[in-house]
Amino acid sequence: MFRKIYLSLSLVSSCFVLTNAQQIAFPGAEGFGRFAAGGRGGTVYHVTNLNDTGAGSFRDAVSQSGRTIVFDVAGVIKIKEKIAAASGITIAGQTAPGTGITVYGNGVSFGGNSIIRYIRFRGSINMPKGACTVVADELKDIIFDHVSIEWGRWDNLHIKNSTNITLQYCLIGEGIDPQRFGALLENPVDITVHHSLWTGNQSRNPKAKAKIEYLNNVVYNWGKSAFIGGHSATDHYQDLVGNYFISGPSSTDDFLSMFTSTDHVYHKDNYVDLNKDGKINGRLVTDQDFIKQTATLVKAPSAMSRSNVTINSATDALKIIMKEAGSSIKRDEVDNRIIGYFKSLGKKGQIFKTEADAGGQPEVKPETSKLKDTDSDGIPDKWEAKNKLDIQNPADAALITKTGYTNLENYINSLVNK
Repeated sequence: MFRKIYLSLSLVSSCFVLTNAQQIAFPGAEGFGRFAAGGRGGTVYHVTNLNDTGAGSFRDAVSQSGRTIVFDVAGVIKIKEKIAAASGITIAGQTAPGTGITVYGNGVSFGGNSIIRYIRFRGSINMPKGACTVVADELKDIIFDHVSIEWGRWDNLHIKNSTNITLQYCLIGEGIDPQRFGALLENPVDITVHHSLWTGNQSRNPKAKAKIEYLNNVVYNWGKSAFIGGHSATDHYQDLVGNYFISGPSSTDDFLSMFTSTDHVYHKDNYVDLNKDGKINGRLVTDQDFIKQTATLVKAPSAMSRSNVTINSATDALKIIMKEAGSSIKRDEVDNRIIGYFKSLGKKGQIFKTEADAGGQPEVKPETSKLKDTDSDGIPDKWEAKNKLDIQNPADAALITKTGYTNLENYINSLVNK
């Protein structure tokens, strides 16, 4: 049954007054996008089917601002046309049963002040050749957490002229024809990319025409090149710390490429492993590696001093990424295959021209949540009873608690913060 829960404007207003302006998006949110509020205190929308359009669909769910989107189903949502999501939404992919939600077939563009967690976005060779799988252009405040982004035709990810962005524990992989690229960052300011896996992309892991902190990432099995500088007359600022570049069967030795003197690089504790021997035994990335690219080295970071990311050693980050990257509560067949390549540490992997060459998007048996939610407020009865809420009163979902989050947020956060 299609359900929308609308809360009184007076209750929502009082909730916003109580909210701390510096409340982070969720426990564990880091980087410049960590203050995105998403749909906090607004309405709840239940995705109840896997249809492309119509009531209860994902497309309808993201069409209006001020929503927290929960999932009563799991499976693959096949979309024909691009989805343009409204600003000010929370996508709580962790609420889906089973292996979660995959949006497949075309791209999704996002608006600002949004929280996107635990979901897979996959493009297709059938979308326009200039299309990207995920677009986050011309916006402010957004965080992608444990998101898989794959099979983009131009780039998997495109971010242009945006501010305060975080990608954390994400998987950006297997860009397809004609470019097979990871991401193009066109002049975003204050973008954090940390603890994410970039894999199976020909190049642009990412192309960083940006003011960026790039921390504790792994780039695996690039094709022509791995991390790309801004390569323009405009000044760009790249802080790279604790990353690991690991070549695979498709890789050249060019783990850095296309920097110019306008790229102001701060680097520390990065490693590169080019021998493809199935072991972690790389060398430290040196000043000379960047000087050969004509980058301008700086002694102090340009962005990191204003951020809050917990930085691990490159080797420890690699282990964290193996466990956490992408929609990893329960990885699906495609992400398991990709992680399997990564675990080979140089011996396995391929750069594909189409998703069909990679095995395609598998058919997945749809699953339906068995959790009872009497008042349809997004919080199951069992959790409400345990936390002394009223299973007959949907308004209590939007109440701000002493944690700074609503009761609904406390529930959805509890699913992954254990």
